[in-house]
Amino acid sequence: MLRQTRLLSATSSRMISTRAAAVASSSSSLGKVVRFETANAESAASGTLTKVKKPLPSSARVVICGGGIIGNSVAYHLAKLGWKDVVLLEQGKIGCLTTWHAAETKLSDYGSKVYASLEAETGWRQCGSITVARKDSERLTHIKRNAAKAAAFGIKAEIISPSEVSKLYPMMRTDDLAGALWLPEDGVATSTDLCNAFSKGAKMNGVQIHEGVEVQKVFTKNGAVSGVRTNEGDIACDVFVNCGGLWSREIGKLSEPQVNIPLHAAEHFYIVTKNLQGVHPNLPVMRDPDGYTYFREWSGGLVAGGFEPKCKPCFHDAIPKPFEFELLPDDWDHFGVLMEQILHRIPSIESVEVRNMVNGPESFTADNQYVLGETPLIRKYFVAAGMNSSGIASSAGAGKALSEWIVAGQPTMDLWAIDIRRFAPFQNNKAFLRERTLETLGLHYAIPWPKRELESGRNVRRSPLHDRLQARNASFGSKFGWERANWFAPKGVEPVNVYSFKRQNWFEHAGREALNTRNNVSVFDQTSFAKFQVQGADAERFLQRTAAGNMAVPIGKVVYTGMLNNRGGYETDVTITRTAADTYFVVSPTAQAVRDLDWMNKSILPDERVSITDVTSAYAVIVVMGPNSRTLLSRLQSPKCDSPTSENSVFASKNFPFGTSQLVDLGFTTIRATRVTYVGELGWELYVPQEMACSLFDEILAAGKDLSVALGGYYAIDSLRIEKGYRAWGAELTSEVTPIEAGLSFAVDMNKGDFVGREALVAQKKSGVSKRLVSFMVDDGAEPGDHACMWGDEAIVRDGKVVGFITSASYGYAVGKTVCMGFVKNDSGVADPAFVMGGKYQIDIAGKLYNATPTLKPAYDPTNARVNA
Repeated sequence: MLRQTRLLSATSSRMISTRAAAVASSSSSLGKVVRFETANAESAASGTLTKVKKPLPSSARVVICGGGIIGNSVAYHLAKLGWKDVVLLEQGKIGCLTTWHAAETKLSDYGSKVYASLEAETGWRQCGSITVARKDSERLTHIKRNAAKAAAFGIKAEIISPSEVSKLYPMMRTDDLAGALWLPEDGVATSTDLCNAFSKGAKMNGVQIHEGVEVQKVFTKNGAVSGVRTNEGDIACDVFVNCGGLWSREIGKLSEPQVNIPLHAAEHFYIVTKNLQGVHPNLPVMRDPDGYTYFREWSGGLVAGGFEPKCKPCFHDAIPKPFEFELLPDDWDHFGVLMEQILHRIPSIESVEVRNMVNGPESFTADNQYVLGETPLIRKYFVAAGMNSSGIASSAGAGKALSEWIVAGQPTMDLWAIDIRRFAPFQNNKAFLRERTLETLGLHYAIPWPKRELESGRNVRRSPLHDRLQARNASFGSKFGWERANWFAPKGVEPVNVYSFKRQNWFEHAGREALNTRNNVSVFDQTSFAKFQVQGADAERFLQRTAAGNMAVPIGKVVYTGMLNNRGGYETDVTITRTAADTYFVVSPTAQAVRDLDWMNKSILPDERVSITDVTSAYAVIVVMGPNSRTLLSRLQSPKCDSPTSENSVFASKNFPFGTSQLVDLGFTTIRATRVTYVGELGWELYVPQEMACSLFDEILAAGKDLSVALGGYYAIDSLRIEKGYRAWGAELTSEVTPIEAGLSFAVDMNKGDFVGREALVAQKKSGVSKRLVSFMVDDGAEPGDHACMWGDEAIVRDGKVVGFITSASYGYAVGKTVCMGFVKNDSGVADPAFVMGGKYQIDIAGKLYNATPTLKPAYDPTNARVNA
């Protein structure tokens, strides 16, 4: 979507930008309430200036709620795509809320081109940006990683020395710096002018814009948008777009069912100084993230603000109305932590008068990334909100992406990182949002550590085994609200992550878990899997059409496959078990519960007799993996079996082949055992009624003492699956990756008849592919301790040329090397294995190249002998 947004991401592998260029709207609108008025010559005689309102239309193809820069960008891009029957409604004035006081922006590659093309109207100025790294942090490693990726995408980026920083920014203190990232093509633009430029462009292309119109209700019919009610009448429409800014969450409540938009407002501060010596219009934007601050030129002075570690949430009870062009009270005490850092970096500010402080509310999401897309509950209801202080930067790309989604009926690119369906309903809880906002605003400038876990809003969803894992010294992480054991600390070791770009403190402990799985038997709690029951007379017909694998299988057969979009890309990656003639059990990754249920429900045809039920909370999942797993589980079967290979063992290979599922009596519990693996070893996933999970867990550990049974966490799972070359949705598998490109053609049945995505796969097979997933084993550096520490997103270099990026990486404890996966691209095609294997490969880690050996087979157990044991 947004090339530079992808590149310089605050979370590295996610599609959300760090912030770069500070931008203030206008000196007249800083620090005080401002009212904009429009004039009409016909009213001059009465002594007042008013604007005659046009009546609302009775119908429109699209109604957009919200006249900020995002709403206007969506309107502009829809009109550019030919959808001109669009009505934009703004309850106040265009650009009257967060747009006008926006103080920071980082322009994406697409956005910068759009804004530059509208230079006369937007105030776009290419001045470059500098991000400094202090000596006492690992920030330099972070910006080196960003610079390497930017350069790989053809974006000018350079790591410069403190002395070079001084030349670009003479008034800056540099004695405590280790270096900086210089982006000469970055720029700034005026926020209100950007908003007005989009508004003007939209109107020129036929969009109607109405100010002073409040949306009061969103109507639905048959699960889709049918119209809106406003204070000036009703409008029938096919599509509704919620771009309501701070009010988006409340607007979500105006429909039935209500739409969950997890946003909370927080105060955002910056100051504007009077003229400062050395400041000029082309002074680069400067960020000092270790000091939480940013700076940019404004009318001969500086705008200086930041993202303090602990913010001030506001409007917890309700957002006041009206709230147009208004600011919140100054709070110099709260601003003190930023002011201290501002004076540290630019000491001369201390002797210059501050014109004013700006304190404006902005909305933040539960994960610091904005909300985009069609809602999971109502068809044709779209949202673009929660921009986390990056609305100006992201407006062009977000407007383009959402408008294409609206027109095409599905995303035209991978938008999972910002997809509204990534949130669970509980994350719209106000208490949760307030607590989480205290943390997320401060993360804007925090180092995006690998494996970083959010600390607020925790312990919301817990497996029934949680207390048992906690008692065994588990270090928990959070996924989709679920508390999950990442690794287990031995006695005397604190189960807390110590973050670094190097090997982290859990490295050897996760390694012990991984090797125990390879050599003995390990137990994993994977209760957080999303689980669905697809049932009805047309269940097989439905899944045959929506899944790429063949669903016409016997009861008890497990099918690993994907559900694809019309482009052949993965919408989800699933295992599907036929449990009855009219019933299937679908299991997908944790974070996709809302997305996958939405995708399947919206795929049901009107004449299909099928229902889909989310049964995630009904079952705990105890996973038993390793060469001793058959022996262990055979001991627990009823009646018990002393020989795991005998005919009496349910788990004997001939009685329980790979890729099958059975109801089995274990101890005093009847469970569903499924023989699959995500770690590359013999093993079973046990689906257990939640209330029976603890007793079975205890029995498994007791029965396996002499088999060296041990607990394992998700860090071990990740290492094991990467070592084995198993793909993960959201990393190797996305909506822009096909099974052919991912090397998963075996999971597609092209002969079963038509299915979603088949036409695209047929065309791709005929034309060939230009990218292919490859595994690499990476050598350490020559110096002692110079480990090839990879976390994903590093550039793949072939014969000196960047040919792709790493999607997943981990240390492979069984093979004794760092193992990673990534797509190798070649415009002339990559079907020939000789091309893939023929080059000299290196991986760029923070600007340093490490030698890598490619393989098209798994690095571990390439013949699957252990899985099929």
